[in-house]
Amino acid sequence: MSSETTLPTLKPHHLGISVPDLDAAITWYGDMLGFKVEKRLNIPPAKAEVAFLRQGDFSIELFEVENAAPLPESRRAPNTDLATHGTKHICFEVKDLRSLIKELKPKGLDVAMDVFQMEDTLAAFVRDNSGVLIELMQIVKG
Repeated sequence: MSSETTLPTLKPHHLGISVPDLDAAITWYGDMLGFKVEKRLNIPPAKAEVAFLRQGDFSIELFEVENAAPLPESRRAPNTDLATHGTKHICFEVKDLRSLIKELKPKGLDVAMDVFQMEDTLAAFVRDNSGVLIELMQIVKG
């Protein structure tokens, strides 16, 4: 008998982000990344307002929690964020990264690290309206 375990197939479902202003975050994720509100609800024991946003087959769950601590300054830059253990960022693949960054900058996009290349990938880091890092990347063919 084999001691190997059959692992389940995992499919990404959603990412949870704590934000200081739920309505402002909903607007930012809608305007900048095309997410739409699926539903809103309250979690009374956690004193949290929650919104589920969807874009394609992926969801973001935004939480506004009473008296939450702000995002530390070190978590707002890719290089310093890596020096803290834990989840780092979400990454979205796009077809034309340079064009997207150029289109979103006039809308107020906060670019933490402008477009750079790593082998066959272009990448950039941006911040949402709360300072949370998001990576945008494009696969480029040689």
